[in-house]
Amino acid sequence: MALLLSLLTALVMLSYGPVPSLGCDLSQNHILANRKTFVVLGQMRRLSPFFCLKDRKDFRIPQEMVDGSQLQKIQTISVLHEMLQQTFNLFHTEGASAAWNTTLLDQLHSGLYRQVDDLETCLVRAMEEEESALAIQGPVLAVKRYFWGIRLYLKEKEYSDCAWEVVRVEIRRSFSLSANLQQRSGRKDGERSSS
Repeated sequence: MALLLSLLTALVMLSYGPVPSLGCDLSQNHILANRKTFVVLGQMRRLSPFFCLKDRKDFRIPQEMVDGSQLQKIQTISVLHEMLQQTFNLFHTEGASAAWNTTLLDQLHSGLYRQVDDLETCLVRAMEEEESALAIQGPVLAVKRYFWGIRLYLKEKEYSDCAWEVVRVEIRRSFSLSANLQQRSGRKDGERSSS
Protein backbone atom coordinates (compact mmCIF):
# COMPACT_ATOMS: atom_id res chain seq x y z
CA MET A 1 0.00 0.00 0.00
CA ALA A 2 2.91 2.34 0.73
CA LEU A 3 4.18 1.71 -2.82
CA LEU A 4 0.77 2.64 -4.23
CA LEU A 5 0.73 5.84 -2.17
CA SER A 6 4.25 6.69 -3.38
CA LEU A 7 3.27 6.09 -7.00
CA LEU A 8 0.16 8.24 -6.65
CA THR A 9 2.21 11.03 -5.09
CA ALA A 10 4.74 10.81 -7.94
CA LEU A 11 1.96 10.97 -10.53
CA VAL A 12 0.46 14.02 -8.87
CA MET A 13 3.84 15.74 -8.73
CA LEU A 14 4.35 15.04 -12.44
CA SER A 15 1.06 16.77 -13.13
CA TYR A 16 2.55 19.87 -11.52
CA GLY A 17 4.62 20.67 -14.58
CA PRO A 18 4.72 24.17 -15.97
CA VAL A 19 1.27 25.69 -15.75
CA PRO A 20 0.11 27.26 -18.99
CA SER A 21 -1.37 30.73 -18.97
CA LEU A 22 -4.92 31.28 -17.80
CA GLY A 23 -5.31 34.30 -20.03
CA CYS A 24 -2.91 36.33 -17.94
CA ASP A 25 0.69 35.68 -17.20
CA LEU A 26 0.94 33.77 -13.95
CA SER A 27 4.43 34.32 -12.66
CA GLN A 28 6.93 31.54 -12.16
CA ASN A 29 6.57 32.39 -8.47
CA HIS A 30 2.89 31.38 -8.62
CA ILE A 31 3.79 28.02 -10.16
CA LEU A 32 6.46 27.40 -7.53
CA ALA A 33 4.09 28.45 -4.73
CA ASN A 34 1.49 25.99 -6.04
CA ARG A 35 4.02 23.15 -5.99
CA LYS A 36 5.30 24.13 -2.57
CA THR A 37 1.78 24.27 -1.14
CA PHE A 38 1.14 20.73 -2.34
CA VAL A 39 4.42 19.56 -0.77
CA VAL A 40 3.75 21.38 2.51
CA LEU A 41 0.31 19.76 2.73
CA GLY A 42 2.09 16.42 2.40
CA GLN A 43 4.63 17.32 5.09
CA MET A 44 1.84 18.29 7.48
CA ARG A 45 0.78 14.66 7.83
CA ARG A 46 0.75 13.71 11.51
CA LEU A 47 -1.29 10.53 11.44
CA SER A 48 -1.47 7.58 9.11
CA PRO A 49 -4.57 7.88 6.94
CA PHE A 50 -5.16 4.19 7.73
CA PHE A 51 -5.56 5.09 11.41
CA CYS A 52 -8.42 7.41 10.44
CA LEU A 53 -10.34 5.17 8.02
CA LYS A 54 -13.45 5.28 10.22
CA ASP A 55 -13.51 9.07 9.83
CA ARG A 56 -13.34 9.13 6.03
CA LYS A 57 -15.98 11.12 4.21
CA ASP A 58 -16.88 11.83 0.63
CA PHE A 59 -17.01 15.61 0.47
CA ARG A 60 -18.28 15.47 -3.10
CA ILE A 61 -15.74 17.69 -4.76
CA PRO A 62 -17.52 19.96 -7.26
CA GLN A 63 -17.34 18.95 -10.90
CA GLU A 64 -16.06 22.45 -11.60
CA MET A 65 -12.85 21.56 -9.74
CA VAL A 66 -12.47 18.24 -11.57
CA ASP A 67 -13.38 18.96 -15.18
CA GLY A 68 -12.97 22.44 -16.53
CA SER A 69 -13.93 21.51 -20.08
CA GLN A 70 -17.30 23.25 -19.77
CA LEU A 71 -15.98 26.33 -17.98
CA GLN A 72 -15.17 29.66 -19.57
CA LYS A 73 -11.78 31.21 -18.83
CA ILE A 74 -13.21 33.57 -16.21
CA GLN A 75 -15.05 30.70 -14.51
CA THR A 76 -11.86 28.62 -14.32
CA ILE A 77 -9.92 31.49 -12.78
CA SER A 78 -12.71 32.23 -10.30
CA VAL A 79 -12.97 28.54 -9.26
CA LEU A 80 -9.21 28.35 -8.69
CA HIS A 81 -9.22 31.66 -6.79
CA GLU A 82 -12.12 30.60 -4.58
CA MET A 83 -10.51 27.23 -3.85
CA LEU A 84 -7.29 28.92 -2.74
CA GLN A 85 -9.11 31.55 -0.68
CA GLN A 86 -11.28 28.95 1.05
CA THR A 87 -8.24 26.75 1.76
CA PHE A 88 -6.43 29.76 3.24
CA ASN A 89 -9.45 30.57 5.43
CA LEU A 90 -9.82 26.95 6.55
CA PHE A 91 -6.21 26.65 7.66
CA HIS A 92 -6.17 30.15 9.17
CA THR A 93 -8.45 29.28 12.08
CA GLU A 94 -7.81 28.71 15.74
CA GLY A 95 -8.62 25.01 15.29
CA ALA A 96 -6.02 24.67 12.54
CA SER A 97 -3.42 26.45 14.65
CA ALA A 98 -3.99 23.92 17.44
CA ALA A 99 -3.87 20.93 15.08
CA TRP A 100 -0.77 21.59 12.97
CA ASN A 101 2.92 22.36 13.30
CA THR A 102 3.13 26.16 13.29
CA THR A 103 6.18 26.32 11.01
CA LEU A 104 4.46 24.23 8.34
CA LEU A 105 1.20 26.12 8.84
CA ASP A 106 3.02 29.44 8.33
CA GLN A 107 4.59 28.07 5.12
CA LEU A 108 1.13 26.97 3.94
CA HIS A 109 -0.39 30.39 4.72
CA SER A 110 2.41 32.18 2.91
CA GLY A 111 2.13 30.02 -0.22
CA LEU A 112 -1.65 30.28 -0.33
CA TYR A 113 -1.52 34.05 0.14
CA ARG A 114 0.86 34.45 -2.82
CA GLN A 115 -1.31 32.28 -5.04
CA VAL A 116 -4.52 34.10 -4.07
CA ASP A 117 -2.81 37.40 -4.81
CA ASP A 118 -1.62 36.20 -8.26
CA LEU A 119 -5.06 34.88 -9.17
CA GLU A 120 -6.78 38.08 -8.02
CA THR A 121 -4.77 39.91 -10.66
CA CYS A 122 -5.85 37.34 -13.27
CA LEU A 123 -9.47 37.52 -12.12
CA VAL A 124 -9.58 41.31 -12.39
CA ARG A 125 -8.12 41.16 -15.91
CA ALA A 126 -10.52 38.42 -16.99
CA MET A 127 -13.51 40.31 -15.56
CA GLU A 128 -12.45 43.41 -17.51
CA GLU A 129 -12.12 41.36 -20.70
CA GLU A 130 -15.35 39.41 -20.40
CA GLU A 131 -17.41 41.79 -18.25
CA SER A 132 -19.44 38.91 -16.89
CA ALA A 133 -19.66 38.61 -13.12
CA LEU A 134 -22.84 36.52 -13.49
CA ALA A 135 -20.95 33.74 -15.26
CA ILE A 136 -18.81 33.01 -12.21
CA GLN A 137 -21.58 32.78 -9.61
CA GLY A 138 -22.61 29.13 -10.14
CA PRO A 139 -19.13 27.57 -10.14
CA VAL A 140 -17.98 29.73 -7.20
CA LEU A 141 -21.07 28.79 -5.17
CA ALA A 142 -20.30 25.10 -5.80
CA VAL A 143 -16.79 25.58 -4.37
CA LYS A 144 -18.19 27.50 -1.37
CA ARG A 145 -20.68 24.69 -0.67
CA TYR A 146 -17.87 22.14 -0.85
CA PHE A 147 -15.82 24.01 1.75
CA TRP A 148 -18.90 24.61 3.89
CA GLY A 149 -19.31 20.81 4.01
CA ILE A 150 -15.70 20.46 5.10
CA ARG A 151 -16.22 23.00 7.90
CA LEU A 152 -19.39 21.23 9.07
CA TYR A 153 -17.53 17.91 9.08
CA LEU A 154 -14.76 19.35 11.27
CA LYS A 155 -17.33 20.79 13.67
CA GLU A 156 -19.25 17.49 13.84
CA LYS A 157 -16.00 15.64 14.56
CA GLU A 158 -15.10 18.26 17.17
CA TYR A 159 -11.92 19.17 15.28
CA SER A 160 -10.32 15.84 16.18
CA ASP A 161 -6.86 14.92 14.92
CA CYS A 162 -8.37 12.35 12.56
CA ALA A 163 -10.88 14.86 11.22
CA TRP A 164 -8.08 17.29 10.43
CA GLU A 165 -6.09 14.49 8.80
CA VAL A 166 -9.07 13.57 6.61
CA VAL A 167 -9.45 17.24 5.65
CA ARG A 168 -5.72 17.60 4.92
CA VAL A 169 -5.87 14.61 2.55
CA GLU A 170 -9.01 16.04 0.89
CA ILE A 171 -7.46 19.48 0.40
CA ARG A 172 -4.31 17.93 -1.02
CA ARG A 173 -6.53 16.00 -3.45
CA SER A 174 -8.30 19.21 -4.44
CA PHE A 175 -4.90 20.82 -5.13
CA SER A 176 -4.03 17.95 -7.42
CA LEU A 177 -7.28 18.41 -9.29
CA SER A 178 -6.80 22.18 -9.49
CA ALA A 179 -3.42 21.68 -11.18
CA ASN A 180 -5.17 19.57 -13.81
CA LEU A 181 -7.84 22.25 -14.15
CA GLN A 182 -5.16 24.90 -14.74
CA GLN A 183 -3.48 22.74 -17.36
CA ARG A 184 -6.75 22.06 -19.19
CA SER A 185 -7.60 25.74 -19.13
CA GLY A 186 -4.19 26.60 -20.54
CA ARG A 187 -4.67 24.12 -23.38
CA LYS A 188 -8.06 25.68 -24.18
CA ASP A 189 -6.46 29.15 -24.31
CA GLY A 190 -3.74 27.78 -26.61
CA GLU A 191 -6.35 26.21 -28.91
CA ARG A 192 -8.25 29.51 -29.12
CA SER A 193 -5.16 31.52 -29.98
CA SER A 194 -4.08 29.07 -32.72
CA SER A 195 -7.55 29.13 -34.34
